[in-house]
Amino acid sequence: MTEQDGSAVRDEVAAARRIVVKVGSSSLTTAAGGLDADRVDALVDVVAKVLQGAGGEPETPGEGKEIVLVSSGAIAAGLAPLGLERRPRDLARQQAAASVGQGLLVARYTASFARYGRRVGQVLLTTDDTSRRAHYRNATRTLDQLLAMGALPIVNENDTVATDEIRFGDNDRLAALVAHLVRADLLVLLSDVDGLYDGDPRSPGTSRIDEVRGPKDLDGVSIGSAGRSGVGTGGMVTKVEAARIAAAAGVPVVLTSASRAGDALLGRRTGTYFHRTGRRSANRLLWLAHASAPRGALTLDDGAVRAVVERRTSLLPAGIASVEGDFTAGDPVELRDTEGRAVARGLVNFDAKEIPRLLGRSTRELARELGPAYEREVVHRDDLVVLDR
Repeated sequence: MTEQDGSAVRDEVAAARRIVVKVGSSSLTTAAGGLDADRVDALVDVVAKVLQGAGGEPETPGEGKEIVLVSSGAIAAGLAPLGLERRPRDLARQQAAASVGQGLLVARYTASFARYGRRVGQVLLTTDDTSRRAHYRNATRTLDQLLAMGALPIVNENDTVATDEIRFGDNDRLAALVAHLVRADLLVLLSDVDGLYDGDPRSPGTSRIDEVRGPKDLDGVSIGSAGRSGVGTGGMVTKVEAARIAAAAGVPVVLTSASRAGDALLGRRTGTYFHRTGRRSANRLLWLAHASAPRGALTLDDGAVRAVVERRTSLLPAGIASVEGDFTAGDPVELRDTEGRAVARGLVNFDAKEIPRLLGRSTRELARELGPAYEREVVHRDDLVVLDR
């Protein structure tokens, strides 16, 4: 830490050039469910001033700081216009609210950033866009190009078309994956609480945790499961999990309240700082572990489990005991041990209907009987990630 103008500064945070900022529904909407224009404008004021830098003028694209905004609020914004008193539980009405609310949300951002001469671009994602490599590359190119042209990307889950099977579930996890997607230097998670506490922040005797250097720092910490407002889907649990994902991927994280966004973006000591715990890895491995929805499962014998988990080898047909699900080549599948526990996840090279005749057989034998196309791995080690057990 260094001292600057009387405030402690986190050097790594202050030096971050490309930043992903995630803001939740509770920080943008009223209790009744409509957008709060003053709250949106307050956030935009902070972001725009950080982008302007010390000179007070918009910086040339490619210079200074860049910000990607992951914004919740579409469903919440659509509640009041549709006459809904609370967030609906059924998917169809959630999608209807998102359809109405997403337009209102982006229109509000567009008008607010226009006060500073800033353009915005809407990017809506589903898990397919981060779990399928072609979609992943397209999303990366779009975000990079928006930033290169001086536009501020506003990212949200595509709630209008997402189904239960292809949902991120919360924008905290989406933000962690976007931070990796755009090779961010920092992820800032904005909440209605000014950081992570060692208990319920409303209870006497609890205190804020200033820094988290690894999982052990969270031992014994009681983390609540719901937000205060009732209009969002995330709580502190999802934020801590998102911070863990980002930190493990080499992206440090600041978790604080929306009212302290300016301090967080400028590197001042506020909220809870999650130090990076890992290095940047191959893009596909992060989304494979945290964003992909397995379309089926392969049960491995004990020898194959050891080979995949301990020696990090490819999965050969000889080590597969059974298959379940309806998937096609290229889909993500779960790899399980004989007890049914998931040990890894990978992209499969064969359709589900092809695998039963491959079980327990060597690739050489399969090549002789079925042709050279079958002399290969069921899951290549480069398309495989071992899960925490």
